[in-house]
Amino acid sequence: MDLRKKITVFILLLVIIIPAIAGSQTVLPKVTVGVGQANSPKDVAVTLQIVLLLTVLSLAPAIIVLMTSFTRLVVVFSFLRHALATQQAPPNQIIVGLSLFLTMFIMAPTGRQINDNAFQPYMQGQISQAEALKRAEVPIRDFMLRQTREKDLALMVSLSKGAKPKNAEDISLFVLVPAFVISELRIAFQIGFLIYIPFLVLDMVISSVLLSMGMMMLPPMMISLPLKLILFVLVDGWNLIVGSLVAGFN
Repeated sequence: MDLRKKITVFILLLVIIIPAIAGSQTVLPKVTVGVGQANSPKDVAVTLQIVLLLTVLSLAPAIIVLMTSFTRLVVVFSFLRHALATQQAPPNQIIVGLSLFLTMFIMAPTGRQINDNAFQPYMQGQISQAEALKRAEVPIRDFMLRQTREKDLALMVSLSKGAKPKNAEDISLFVLVPAFVISELRIAFQIGFLIYIPFLVLDMVISSVLLSMGMMMLPPMMISLPLKLILFVLVDGWNLIVGSLVAGFN
């Protein structure tokens, strides 16, 4: 496992298990960063690894966003807001925050597997860092494979121009992650289309009624927006959408 792959999995390991260990008595290690004189090439190599780690940490949000359920959630909620035509209600902060907490809820089983099989044994000194990273990669890989279409996975494998993997363990994360994101975007756009249909029909009905009454100067949005909100509240839209999204990952 190369260094980039180790760092990627290790960052995801640390972030994704937060919900799983929030109530435990885990003592986090102390981290100290200092500057001193290198006495051997090995010290220089370690310093370069630390610099690389800090660089990858700046990309950690993107890594977490693209390897969890966050992508599908935030795209669907954005489609919902546009379908309702409520402009900035709910605001971006609410959409992103709700997506993050739902992501932690959805990824909690994966986080518990990582915590039980990789993080806790590593903290207790039972396994090495390399073994912990190898164990942590398995639940993440299984989660992404369950949500990835074979067609998208085959596309990325062909674009990588590498050897065809014989099984799931042979698939590189650098191939699996973009295939997973493509599949998530496809599903999110399908859900967004289904969300748009009832509101689009309502807009067409309101426009036709206003034209038939000769009220061409009255913007249809003024009439359709309250009706959209009433319809969405009456059918308990948030409950339906969030329930369907969460169930889609099970």
